[in-house]
Amino acid sequence: MSSGFRLGVFTIHWLQGGVFEVDGGSMFGVVPRVLWEKKCASTPDNHVRLANSPMLVQTGQSNVLIETGLGNKLTAKQKGIFRVRTEWDLVAGLARLGLARESISHVILTHGDFDHAGGVTMLGGRGGLELTFPAAMHYMQRQEWEDVLAPNIRSASAYWPENFTGLVEGKNLHLVEGEEEIMPGVRLERTGGHTRGHQAVRLESGGHTGLHLGDLLPMPCNSNPLWITAYDNFPLDSIAAKEQFLGQALAKDAWLLFYHDPEILACKLDGKGAVRDPYRAE
Repeated sequence: MSSGFRLGVFTIHWLQGGVFEVDGGSMFGVVPRVLWEKKCASTPDNHVRLANSPMLVQTGQSNVLIETGLGNKLTAKQKGIFRVRTEWDLVAGLARLGLARESISHVILTHGDFDHAGGVTMLGGRGGLELTFPAAMHYMQRQEWEDVLAPNIRSASAYWPENFTGLVEGKNLHLVEGEEEIMPGVRLERTGGHTRGHQAVRLESGGHTGLHLGDLLPMPCNSNPLWITAYDNFPLDSIAAKEQFLGQALAKDAWLLFYHDPEILACKLDGKGAVRDPYRAE
């Protein structure tokens, strides 16, 4: 078993949150396939395989989970629609690291889409719905939570109420308003763009910086600020946020942490967007 990725005194483990396939064009918006297929592998029928790899960040004092994967609630029909290739195995992955569900103290969601929030709740042994991490405080932007509760016609297909059952503000849900350091070295910052309340996660430890930009930067091949997904609700905001955060990453020589890339879990980018020092899945 891997000893994990070290960022200062933090240790990061990527866990199995499920693998699925989406239409290739959806991951690159208006960018023609003849361009993006040079950087991103696709199936013969133009689909791209996406991992959903929740990040366990062990700070030395807390076990922090960033994103939660697809969950175990998908129906057979949904698995077919989303072309699920590997099942959610998050709880078992934690157990292999010696951790129980109750060991997770913080759960951070960049946004509320089902492929990021599906594992907030789970079907238990008796088939009932329960919080996957009952001892954890869950963190979202207030604007994102407002849209989860009252989605528009576009976002309703991605915000599934059953993924948030049991979350209560002030009890196990903390709503961030813009920017907040939730513990030493772990800071949340609203980016907007992909969704109105989409947020990034900034990790800082021992002079090292890690940035998880959620679906603003799902894979290294999306490093061009203009190569945004067709799912982005506010595309110009996405472009501006990517330029801002990628500029910061270059200036700080920061690690970029990925949730959706099946192979590259973390890397640095040079000034032309090329991958440096990739940390790969085993």
